[in-house]
Amino acid sequence: MLLLAMLLGGIACWAHYVALVKPLPLSTTPVVYTVSKGQTMVKIARDLVEKNHMPPTTAIVWVINARITRQAAKIKAGEYALVAPLSANQLLEKFIQGQAIEYRLTLVEGWNFHQVLTALAQHPKIKHTLIGLSHADIMQRLGQRDLHPEGQFYPDTYAFHAGFADVAFLRRAFKKMQQELDKAWEKRQTQLPLTDKYQALIMASIIEKETGAPVERPLISAVFNRRLQQHMRLQTDPTVIYGLGLDFDGNLTSEHLQQPNAYNTYLNFGLPPTPIAMPSKAALLAAVQPVAENYLYFVAKGQGLHHFSTTRKQHECAVIRFQLTKGSSRFYQQCRLWPDCDVCQ
Repeated sequence: MLLLAMLLGGIACWAHYVALVKPLPLSTTPVVYTVSKGQTMVKIARDLVEKNHMPPTTAIVWVINARITRQAAKIKAGEYALVAPLSANQLLEKFIQGQAIEYRLTLVEGWNFHQVLTALAQHPKIKHTLIGLSHADIMQRLGQRDLHPEGQFYPDTYAFHAGFADVAFLRRAFKKMQQELDKAWEKRQTQLPLTDKYQALIMASIIEKETGAPVERPLISAVFNRRLQQHMRLQTDPTVIYGLGLDFDGNLTSEHLQQPNAYNTYLNFGLPPTPIAMPSKAALLAAVQPVAENYLYFVAKGQGLHHFSTTRKQHECAVIRFQLTKGSSRFYQQCRLWPDCDVCQ
């Protein structure tokens, strides 16, 4: 009798082991399975059986084993990818470790806050709690009631699980920007015209919008920092465009440059009141580490690059060379004003 009992016990143990370690009837194509918050082990097992992801006998052993080992209560909610080969034991470990599917959302360098909110609202796996709120209300939710949201969120790719709240996403991006801004400010050059980190953030946002060429960021920074030092207007198009808001149709005109608003740096001295976009790490560093050049002007010369000048005459000649069509009325008009430019000879 003892021998028979031992034999039966061995068979039971073997069956138990096989049930938990043999591959589940899953496809090599991942299936998304959702464990809801508060869902019991029994309900999960029953659901897996109904979806043909687990045999009934395996499900019974799976639940009993999880209860005996006190692992049932450790299962975490989330969306999980079920794909062969996967055993019942491995599935339980996946649930316990919370190895849920990671989704991603990228905040792009140079985006404004409206674009950030649009991206969050359009992501199907993010829990939307901020739709319809004003920018001020959103910042209050983040514990930053008196802070303007523009430029405060670090452009990066963020991973998260399904159901991650938009406010939590923004909180993470805000914290990252504060960290990167602190690091950049610690590396600032002496005798900068920027008085605090917020001014550095504003400067970085302008640099971000002015050029996409990494080599040019410190040069753009040199121009704007030097202009501040010499009490010259920044005269930068991106700030004007930002001030126009939804009224801007993609075509910046001379009339736009004459429209008074807080962001028109053709009319106003100093920095605009807030950042105009999310600056990258490189732009943050460039803002506080301009190159040692005496440049005061720059003009686009094509292929995303600029020509830099130290004097007004050099700049006007560069405008004639790179911006005007030779032989056009505008070309001759400018050459009459600056006849000494070599391009006019």
